[in-house]
Amino acid sequence: MAMKLTSRFRRLLQRPGSIDLGPYEKLTAAVGEAEESLKDLTDEELTEVVTEMRTTGGLDEGDQIEFLALAREAGLRAIGERAFDGQIVGALALLQGRIVEMATGEGKTLAGAFAAAGYAIGGRRVQVMAVNDYLAQRDSEWMGPIYALLGVTVSHIGQASTPEERRAAYQADVCYAPVSELGFDVLRDRLVDDVADRVTVQPDVALVDEADSVLIDEARVPLILAGATRTEELDDDVVALVRTLRAGLDYEIDGDGRTVALTDKGTDKVEAALGDINLYEDENLDRLTQINVALHAEVLLRRDVDYLVRDGKVSLINNNRGRIAKLQRWPDGLQAAVEAKEAVPVSDSGEVLDSITVQALVSSYPTVCGMTGTAVVVGEQLQEFYKVEVAVVPPNKPNIRVDEPDRLYLTVAQKNKALVEHIGEVHETGRPILIGTHSVEESEQLSDQLEEADIPHVVLNAKNDAEEAAIIAEAGVPGTVTVSTQMAGRGTDIRLGGRDESHDKDRAIELGGLYVIGTGLHASRRLDDQLRGRAGRQGDPGGSLFFASLADELVTRYSVTSGLRPSPDADGRLTDRKAIGMLEHAQRVADGANAELHRTTWSYHRLTGQQRSILLDTREKVLTEDLAAEELAERAKERYDELVEELDEDTVKAAARKIALHHLDRKWTDHLAYLADLREGIHLRSLAGGIVHMKPIDEFNKSAIASFDTLIADAWTEAAETFKEAEITADGLDEEASGVPRPTATWTYLVNDNPFGTEADRILGRLRNAIKPESEGQSEEIPAETFDQDELPEELRDLDDEDLADELPEELREAGDDTEDKKPDTKD
Repeated sequence: MAMKLTSRFRRLLQRPGSIDLGPYEKLTAAVGEAEESLKDLTDEELTEVVTEMRTTGGLDEGDQIEFLALAREAGLRAIGERAFDGQIVGALALLQGRIVEMATGEGKTLAGAFAAAGYAIGGRRVQVMAVNDYLAQRDSEWMGPIYALLGVTVSHIGQASTPEERRAAYQADVCYAPVSELGFDVLRDRLVDDVADRVTVQPDVALVDEADSVLIDEARVPLILAGATRTEELDDDVVALVRTLRAGLDYEIDGDGRTVALTDKGTDKVEAALGDINLYEDENLDRLTQINVALHAEVLLRRDVDYLVRDGKVSLINNNRGRIAKLQRWPDGLQAAVEAKEAVPVSDSGEVLDSITVQALVSSYPTVCGMTGTAVVVGEQLQEFYKVEVAVVPPNKPNIRVDEPDRLYLTVAQKNKALVEHIGEVHETGRPILIGTHSVEESEQLSDQLEEADIPHVVLNAKNDAEEAAIIAEAGVPGTVTVSTQMAGRGTDIRLGGRDESHDKDRAIELGGLYVIGTGLHASRRLDDQLRGRAGRQGDPGGSLFFASLADELVTRYSVTSGLRPSPDADGRLTDRKAIGMLEHAQRVADGANAELHRTTWSYHRLTGQQRSILLDTREKVLTEDLAAEELAERAKERYDELVEELDEDTVKAAARKIALHHLDRKWTDHLAYLADLREGIHLRSLAGGIVHMKPIDEFNKSAIASFDTLIADAWTEAAETFKEAEITADGLDEEASGVPRPTATWTYLVNDNPFGTEADRILGRLRNAIKPESEGQSEEIPAETFDQDELPEELRDLDDEDLADELPEELREAGDDTEDKKPDTKD
């Protein structure tokens, strides 16, 4: 009842999560009635009935009822699971193009399989977007018997899949794949010079698993395909020199920890060490670049947090998943700098060939739906970016998990001491514990502390991700302490008593079920809720507790602690309202900053995507038609006629096609490089002037449009010049000799798309600086400053002064009030 009242209240306010489940519940009842008539069918007859339902126009309401009744029966026969009514409701919502919120353990995988099969029976091709290889393979194989009984073909791909395997997998009715692999396959297909080399199919239905993670968190990191160019090693003297530089004296890190730059003193020191050169003269720009990337690698990128070193190679860590990001690298010499820092062999450098955002990838599908345990809190973003609505499916059994209030401490050391003591106390009772950490480094530090305290435990992080499912599945066994990075193991049920519930399940229940402990709050309460959701599945008992400190990165980066006079107890714990409010405020600001970063990323990629579409139209005609031959025959008629007379026309057409494709791709690569430099420069100008009245995005778009205007025409001009001199024989075009080589290798880049931060970051930084204390107990006066509405983050626009004050921490409001007439009162 409470769930229904909440849903109705949301609908009145027209807020996300307001989809009325009433119609779906009525259809679910009809599915239950239709189910009875199917029990006497043999497996062959059931498959035949479903096959006869196949159509190309989608399933209407009546067909959906009949199909889901057949699917529920197939699930019971194939894997021994009869779908709950909530799973049928979820499947119906998915078939209507909704994002479905279902709690952990409520059977999203089965509901998703029913919906995917329903789309397939309706004549649609479905790609189920997973967050990693393991889940893509597991779910396709786990649901495979159901699909087979329904006469639907299913497949999966992963990072290790060959082109042939990918091509075959995409032809199935339903294909499970990590979202990144789908994106990279699209990028690679955009660069083929023969239609037969393509592996993907026309996008149709995207069914997104862990939809909030994929559509919101992953969307901030563009998928980038790069090609090898050369080996780019850093000079040993540069690496050694950078290690001698001192923080605050020779270099400074920005308030957000995203960039690092030499000070004047640091510049003098570097120039003297390199032979009294001027770093900023044209002939020394390569040296300056090397210094900058080496400094970035040395200072900002942390081993076991941002990357691992194993098997003599640097492997990046995906911060959203806490897992190794295979085949991914940093761009612009940064990879080589990190490799030099760690003294491992330096790999080839490269250049960006093409890129696509997750948002652009998903938006290319005519139908988008998905499922997750936490969708309502990002419902507005899902509507804004993907035009999809959220349907909240109530749990099959009430959630009885007990979520304790966060425990806040003054320092990290005090927090960690209390954390380990609490783990020890709970462990002594035998209650199973799952501990969520933020990084590999933190998980290993905690592991060391637990060892010192003689608390047996297992660690799940990016160093042993192959074992994650097995480890996480046993986290519900009494006496087990599991330390996990981020959401590693997400998608794997944690059953009390272990995966087969045979290890003291009753005792685990008596002890209160799985106890989830967070070592710190995430940048979004939604991510905390995902970790909490590992406990209390299907009405099981469970509990959760998060530890935090005022020195955690979340607070130091996203809140203003000046003026706060904390009063910790003997153990360093803070319980006063103002301190707790500081923690909550930091999380709200971080959530808003990440939403703004998503908007910023999309703003800059929207025009690029439109330009790419124009270029792709031309490229498609070159690839599939005779456009290249027609253009080059007109621009280099004498050469074309000569080659046709000497060779057969098909050979000349093939050569013309390859030459044209090379120059189109080359121009696009150069255009992307220009846009990257352009964007960097615009943000630097923005930083130099603080909050400026010129909108960087508008200036970016003007320059980007001007650059693209002649791109295709210039590509044809250069293609004609190449064609006139190209080495073309009966065997075809000699690409190397003709100066149109293909990349020798490709890989993906993992990039921070906005290294200079968002407008929200900069406003917060200005506010931080404005109230730095001059001395103990006295705050500096906040200088008068006005912010244009258009320059504020969207969530702070259209607020009057009183509303804006409500969005700031209390001590900042007080400081602001004081500065109107006088200095702050320091008597207390």
